[in-house]
Amino acid sequence: MNTAMSNPTNTTFFSSLTGKNPPTYGLIMAGGIGTRFWPVSTEEFPKQFHDLLGTGRSLLQKTFDRLSAFIPPENIRILTNTRYQKKVLEQLPEITENQLVLEPTMRNTAPCILLAALKIHKINPEARMLVAPSDHWIEDENAFQQDVTTALEASKNNILITLGIPPTFPHTGYGYIQFDPADTLHNVYRFTEKPDYQTAKNFIASGNYRWNAGIFVWSTHSIIQAFKNYLPQMYQQFEAGIDFLNTPNEQAFIKKNYPLVENISIDYGILEKADNIKMLSASFDWNDLGSWGALYEKLPKNTAGNAVVHSHAVLENATNNLVIADPDKNIILSGLSGYIVVAVQNDLLILPQENEQDLKQLLIQLKS
Repeated sequence: MNTAMSNPTNTTFFSSLTGKNPPTYGLIMAGGIGTRFWPVSTEEFPKQFHDLLGTGRSLLQKTFDRLSAFIPPENIRILTNTRYQKKVLEQLPEITENQLVLEPTMRNTAPCILLAALKIHKINPEARMLVAPSDHWIEDENAFQQDVTTALEASKNNILITLGIPPTFPHTGYGYIQFDPADTLHNVYRFTEKPDYQTAKNFIASGNYRWNAGIFVWSTHSIIQAFKNYLPQMYQQFEAGIDFLNTPNEQAFIKKNYPLVENISIDYGILEKADNIKMLSASFDWNDLGSWGALYEKLPKNTAGNAVVHSHAVLENATNNLVIADPDKNIILSGLSGYIVVAVQNDLLILPQENEQDLKQLLIQLKS
């Protein structure tokens, strides 16, 4: 692989992103199931639609709020599965159906990003895109806005930009980006997916690795050209229906052809192959909320290290536990330390936090 601005008002910033300057669009990725948050997250009601942190807003709503602070709300697109169309519109009444990018079946991140890019590019060939997952937790939203603004300005130069998060510990569940420390926009050497613990420790010690947050910035022209170069068959499959995009005939074309495209991530399909990748090291705090353990890290805790959300709970001789339940459930916990306890509707999860990586396999056993 080849190798700050002030915080303007919305009115001023919107005018800088529209008119003669390239318009900016935001794509929120909200199609996942979130099985690692069972039993709260299910196929019928995935985690992005839940208020996991007790803020009064779901993860999807918080992400929309974050983006609409500096991107015109009408320029935000929500990528989701067709089965969640109604839920998205219920949670985001400020958007229209035309702002949904609907996939009939899950095909990983590359196909849906290409579809969204083609739809936006058809509206305005000069458009720039921010791609952001719906399940991230970011507290310093001003720093997020400033970093994205920097990346948007740089994306005019026909480059693909990924935001890298400075690692705080050797996490084995994240992807890592090795980069050249020179310059503000760093040349990327390689991507590494989910290294083992010792490798992750070595990455952090070296100082030139960042976590891969899955937050991307590029022009629609640049990312479409990348698909032409590195996933040409996928591009051709979508190009065949370009006349149908953004028309009443779009869904019929997508329903027929989307299941036929390759199931591949944007990382494997494009980023690991492209020679115009740059990384911006993020200045904002970040948590991908990918598991119960990640959620526990972000929640406020009492003096015994227990985090309790929604439920009325009595905890005696109990430390460092995560307790979540329906508001009408009463919970008594005694003699447990370091556990995940989740009780919603008819389902109950009791699992040591150190074993949370087993949850997916346990769910397979439960369903079988």
